[in-house]
Amino acid sequence: MGRLTTHVLDTMAGTPAAGLDIELHTAGDGARWLKTVTTNADGRVDAPLLEGGALVAGRYELRFLAGAYLRARHGIDGDPLFLDEIPIRFGITDPNQHYHVPLLLSAYGYSTYRGS
Repeated sequence: MGRLTTHVLDTMAGTPAAGLDIELHTAGDGARWLKTVTTNADGRVDAPLLEGGALVAGRYELRFLAGAYLRARHGIDGDPLFLDEIPIRFGITDPNQHYHVPLLLSAYGYSTYRGS
């Protein structure tokens, strides 16, 4: 059974990023919001973002709402922040696979990849 998961690591602190909000949207024409989740103490969400029949081929976007987390956790200030919302757009071609989209986060840079 396929599923979509994520986690966030705070590279400034060297710890999981607990309490970071993430929005899931479809992407492209007719884009729409699907859900908002919050990372747990391990920097993960408590359940897959999509799984089973809810995971269909298509384009998606995860929006990591990093600004509020960076302000609260690291006291980063300024308006606007260098990184506030981080959109990651990706495609799902085979809904029977596991798609894992992690984020490595600092106040001035980030990285992502397709994990397992």
